[in-house]
Amino acid sequence: MAQKQFYRRRKVCKFCVEKIDSINYKDTKLLSQFVPERAKILPRRISGVCSPHQRQLNDAIQKARSIALLPYTTD
Repeated sequence: MAQKQFYRRRKVCKFCVEKIDSINYKDTKLLSQFVPERAKILPRRISGVCSPHQRQLNDAIQKARSIALLPYTTD
């Protein structure tokens, strides 16, 4: 009896699909989707974001944290 192979669908970049050119650090609703409750930035392999957008996302999250729009850690 053969094992059934699971086909994992490849994640597509949310920003490429929605044609978002630049990621704004003031958009905390969008940025909080990529920061779980442990307040770590999700890696590319989990979030499915392409590498240019992941770099922009990382910079935007760090900028938002520095001016206290997003938390560094949770309580």
